[in-house]
Amino acid sequence: MDSRIINYFTAITDEEKNILSGQTKIDRNIYMAGDRDIISGDKLLPKGRQIMIRPHTRFIHVPEHTHDYVEFVYMCQGTTKHIVNATPITLTQGELLMLGQNAKQEIYPAGINDIAVNFIAKPDFFRGILSFLGNEETPLRRFILSCITGENETGYLYFKVADVLPVQNLVENLLWTLITNPSNKRGIYQLTMGLLFVELLECTDTLEFSYQEQSVIMKVLRYIEENYRTGSLAEISSLLHYERTSLSRLISKKTGRTFTQLMQDKRLSQAAWFLLNTDERVDDIAGMVGYENMSHFHNLFSRCYGKSPKHYRDCT
Repeated sequence: MDSRIINYFTAITDEEKNILSGQTKIDRNIYMAGDRDIISGDKLLPKGRQIMIRPHTRFIHVPEHTHDYVEFVYMCQGTTKHIVNATPITLTQGELLMLGQNAKQEIYPAGINDIAVNFIAKPDFFRGILSFLGNEETPLRRFILSCITGENETGYLYFKVADVLPVQNLVENLLWTLITNPSNKRGIYQLTMGLLFVELLECTDTLEFSYQEQSVIMKVLRYIEENYRTGSLAEISSLLHYERTSLSRLISKKTGRTFTQLMQDKRLSQAAWFLLNTDERVDDIAGMVGYENMSHFHNLFSRCYGKSPKHYRDCT
């Protein structure tokens, strides 16, 4: 990471000076309104702002709390230890932790060289980013939707992306924009965050969840991604040691789609990709994505995309 960014966030803040001078508890007046252990976005975000960053406060234990905003914690250097929804997480350099409004977080003291930054955003900020996430059911898309609607079922997403260069570059760009505060910052924030999410969509193998049910759904979605041509509910149920009917109900509950519909979504989106990026014949593409009945494939594709496969290829 650029040394100018590290130096900016390494500086001791006024809050940290008070802690180093003997303050033993966090100053609730900085973070909270009233007696409840909810950190308030109105306390931290300047009026009219939807997103900002602030250095992660070091040297002090932060008791369990929630937020009324969405928070991303990015580790620039060193480590920080968190307990989120009763799960210990040690965030290391280059990793990203996303916290929804209902996630319960406790933070242990960090050292002077443990540099993290907190992205603080109102849920409405993410409405302009939904278009980047596509229509497929993914943990990231569900997390953002649940934050916007206030359902917040997922709680948190933990991305171990230290080795993913595009993610690191985009986070650095966000930090630089938020530090330098250019005149067109709002558009830059949303575009860069949208591109970051696009990259994170490809990082599901690095992702950890807060709830067991969500972990199961993640494995189902990963299975569909890798086995969309020949996969079956029977096979994934066996792999996950789940009763087939129970898994089917869980999939429908958590995604709003049946297993068959999710498989169909993936097959058709893959067929669309082949149509635009290869010269394969339409009927061959149907077979490549798992359809033996050509008429059935054409009907499904036309219903999904509003065009026949050939028309889609020619006009897109």
